[in-house]
Amino acid sequence: MTPRQRREALEALLFLSPWILGFVLFTAGPIIASIVLSFFKWDVISPAKFVGLANYRYLFHDRILVKSLVNTIVYAAMYIPGAIVVSLAMAMLLNQQLRGMRLFRTIFYIPTLTQGVATFTLWSIVLEPEIGLLNRGLRVFTDHPPGWLTDPAWAKPALVIMALWSVGGMMLVFLAGLKNIPEQLYEAAEIDGAGRLARFRHVTVPMLSPTIFFNTIMATIGSFQVFAAAFILTGGGPSNATMFYVYYLFNRAFVYFNMGYASAMAWLLFAIVLALTVLQIRLGRKWVHYG
Repeated sequence: MTPRQRREALEALLFLSPWILGFVLFTAGPIIASIVLSFFKWDVISPAKFVGLANYRYLFHDRILVKSLVNTIVYAAMYIPGAIVVSLAMAMLLNQQLRGMRLFRTIFYIPTLTQGVATFTLWSIVLEPEIGLLNRGLRVFTDHPPGWLTDPAWAKPALVIMALWSVGGMMLVFLAGLKNIPEQLYEAAEIDGAGRLARFRHVTVPMLSPTIFFNTIMATIGSFQVFAAAFILTGGGPSNATMFYVYYLFNRAFVYFNMGYASAMAWLLFAIVLALTVLQIRLGRKWVHYG
């Protein structure tokens, strides 16, 4: 390297150093620490004790862990297709060339920015079984509306409905994908006699398949990380119906202070999400069309 190239490299490292330092301290460091802790028994107060693979062996005998994993899979099975359908439908509606469409896009995206305790509190009022706004409307059609957050059979669907309310980010990705579909393809399909449904099936879906693929992977990862809504609204209940995997991991780490076992749970979750992602990538080769 010439002196100028060395100086430019040094300057680049200098500008990158805050990010590199932050990554090492707050990302790479905890990752390495977690895999080391997964082989120890540590309650934060007492010295860590090496237990080998005991934490990993106990994973297969923990009934609550199995319950939390099943709850998470059921939640994901409802959320992923629902999020894809709702966000795609919203994107297609907002892809129209109409006056004021930018305002509507902003309105539909706002729920993504307002997630938090205040939003969950608002939803708890809406889903309240007796005086909630949703059940007031449903009593027009039935005398026994769902108990939502108080009914084990309806608790997970209630949280899925809440999650679908804030798919604005996914909607924007779909909207960008729709903008990249050449209009000539729709015109050619229309000349060949294709109706709206046929154009959607044979033009929109194939051309949008990379975007659908991306959103499906992101929705899968997000659904396996569900935590805040259950933590704030249901506390894992009723009857552990919303005891999701990450929530149970949180309890093991910060309620029971079993850091070693919680670290082993974290790596099991990593393995599950990694396996699902690899599976989706391989299956995607058969239906995702690029270019």
